[in-house]
Amino acid sequence: RLLEELRIAHGDGSFSRRLAQLARIDLLALDDFAIAPITAPERNDLLELLDDRVGTKATLITSQLPVKSWHEWLADPTLADAILDRIVHRAHRIALKGGSLRARPGQRHPFQHDRRRLRYHQPVTCAPPISSMIRLKRRLRSR
Repeated sequence: RLLEELRIAHGDGSFSRRLAQLARIDLLALDDFAIAPITAPERNDLLELLDDRVGTKATLITSQLPVKSWHEWLADPTLADAILDRIVHRAHRIALKGGSLRARPGQRHPFQHDRRRLRYHQPVTCAPPISSMIRLKRRLRSR
């Protein structure tokens, strides 16, 4: 949605203003990164967005595509190098393993039947509690 919004902003002349707004956000969350193909203009917009934020503001990225596949997904070696340099440099990576934690209609959670396993496999929520986000923000700010 963000890349679509930036594409529209190019058309109505508000691109620079929108980039400036995004650059001021303390924590920008890019959820489901690399879930769909990316176009050349979207790659350029992503680079500009990240370039404005690098070293000054936090960016949280979630993706089902492994980081090692992002370069191939970006499909332009030069821009991929530039984008990944901004994303991966000074990043904290957390790799989650296991199946989806989103409940599917008519299906139980894989560990629902065995409470003993729940102690060792605590579910990770899609959106952490706001207190966790505040602690993360403070930790990133103190760097």
